[in-house]
Amino acid sequence: MNKNLGELFRRRAYITPDVEAIVDLAKDQRFSYAQVNERINALGHSLAARGVKRGDRVAMLLFNGIEFIDTFYAAAKLGAVAVPLNWRLVADELAFILKDCGATSLIYGVEFIDAVADLHDRGGAATDITNWIEVGPADKRQVWADPYDSLISEGDTAEPDCPSDNDDLMFIMYTSGTTGLPKGVMHTHNTIFGAQNNVLTTMDLGPRDRYLIVLPLFHVGALTPIVSAMHCGTSVVLMRQFDPVGMWDVIEKERIATTLAVPAMLNFMLTVPDFDKRDLSALRNILSGASPVPAALIEKYKAYGIEIEQVYGMTETGGPGCYIGGKDAIERAGSTGRGYMMTDVRVVDDDLNDVPPGEPGQILLRGDHNMIGYWNRPDATAETLRDGWLHTGDVAIMDKDGFVTMHDRIKDMVISGGENVYPAEIENVLLQHDGVADVAVIGQPSEIWGESTFAVVVRKDDSTTEAEIMKYCDGKMASFKAPKGVAFIDVIPRNPTGKPLKRVLREQFPGPALS
Repeated sequence: MNKNLGELFRRRAYITPDVEAIVDLAKDQRFSYAQVNERINALGHSLAARGVKRGDRVAMLLFNGIEFIDTFYAAAKLGAVAVPLNWRLVADELAFILKDCGATSLIYGVEFIDAVADLHDRGGAATDITNWIEVGPADKRQVWADPYDSLISEGDTAEPDCPSDNDDLMFIMYTSGTTGLPKGVMHTHNTIFGAQNNVLTTMDLGPRDRYLIVLPLFHVGALTPIVSAMHCGTSVVLMRQFDPVGMWDVIEKERIATTLAVPAMLNFMLTVPDFDKRDLSALRNILSGASPVPAALIEKYKAYGIEIEQVYGMTETGGPGCYIGGKDAIERAGSTGRGYMMTDVRVVDDDLNDVPPGEPGQILLRGDHNMIGYWNRPDATAETLRDGWLHTGDVAIMDKDGFVTMHDRIKDMVISGGENVYPAEIENVLLQHDGVADVAVIGQPSEIWGESTFAVVVRKDDSTTEAEIMKYCDGKMASFKAPKGVAFIDVIPRNPTGKPLKRVLREQFPGPALS
C-alpha cells in the first residue's frame, strides 16, 4: 500500500468530499475535504513548476492555518520533505536550521517578514533558499517573493504524480534545542503512518468529532494529531495562538469534542471567570502532555466535570509514547498511562536492565513510529536509537500494572548527598500551595551536598514569602528534597511546547546553594 500522506489525503477527500475538514478561525474560512485537496494539488503543481522535486526540503514559517495544511500535504504529494519552522526563532536560529537541512524553498507568513528579509539579504551564505513564497496581502509583498495566493489560484487541481516510496522522508522537525543546537528529527511516510494509526487505535477520536488545534503546528504534539484526525475524517478547527478566553469561546461555539493543552495552558484556562457556566456539553475530554500534569490540576478539572487525559511522547516518536484515559485518568491521576496500542515501553537502569516496579529508571520506547534518526547527526542517532529502542532521556517509574509515572529529564535530575532528586516531584507539591501560580525547580551547587534544590516560583500575589514556601514543604517530602532557597519571578521561561527552560533558569540562578 502507498502510505504517502498526500495519497492518503486524496483517498480521504474521495471518501468524504463534503465533510468539513478545516476551520481556519483567523481567516474565518471553512474548507471541505474536497476543497482542501484541490488546494493541495494546485500548490503541488506550482511548486513543481518552480523546480521542487522528490527529496527537496520545503521550509514552512507559518502560523496555524490553511496554508500550513496546503504546504505539508503538497510536499508529500511531490515526494518532497516538509520542514516546519518554529516561528518564535530569530533570524540567526532560522538560518542555522535552513542551512543545516539545505531547504531550497521557504513559504512564510508576512508576519515574519523582518526575520525573512534579514535572511534574504544575507544571501547564500545564510541559506540555500531560491524560492521565497509569501503568504499575505499583495501590498506588503516583497519584490523578490512569489505570492502564495497566485500559486493556489494558478495551479492545476489534478492529482500530481506521487513518486515517493514509503521509506522516503516526509518531514524534518527540529527539536527545541533546550540544551544546545537543535537537531533535525527525521520521519518518513512509514513512521508517520505508524504514528497516526497508533493514535487512532489507542485514543477516542473518530470521524464525527471536532478537534481543536491550539498548539503550534511546527510541534509534533499538534502535527501528529491533525494528521491522525484528517486521516479518519475528523473536522479540525485551527487557532493561531493560545488565548484562554478565546479557547473556551471556540470550544463552546464550535462544539469541540476534544483538544490538547499543555499544563501551563490548563492553569491559565482555570483563571477565566465562569467558564463552567458555558455550554461545554460537546467537550468529551482535554488531552495534556509535554510535561507531567500535576494530580492537583487533574482534580481541579474533575471538579468541573472535565476529564484530563494525559499523553506522553516526543518528536523522536512522532508523538505516541504513553496514554491514559477514561476512569484510569481519574483513579490514577498523575500517571501518564501505559504504552500506546503499538508501542513497547521499558523502564531501565544504567545497564539497560528492567528495573523493578516502583523504581525509577529511563524510559525506552519501541515502535514503527520511531524516527529513523537525526539529520546529518549519526553520532546522536546512534546514541538515541539502539537495538530498535529509542532512549528518551526521561526518568519514570512503572507500577506492576504497566502504568508509567513521569519523574523528570535525566539531565534535570539533582543529585543531593548521593540521593537522586527529581524536580517534578517537588514541583507537584509546590503547585498545591494556594499562593503558587507556577514553579520550576533546579539544582544549585552545594559545598556540603554536591547539589541542593532551588525553587523558582511565580506567585499569585506578593503576600507569599520565601519562608512560607520552604515551610510548606515540611512533612510533604524528605528534607534532602526540599528547596534550600526560593526566588520569585514574573513568568517561568518555557519552550513552545510548555517545557520549562531549566537551562535558562540555571544560568539566571547559578547559586551556590545556601546549604
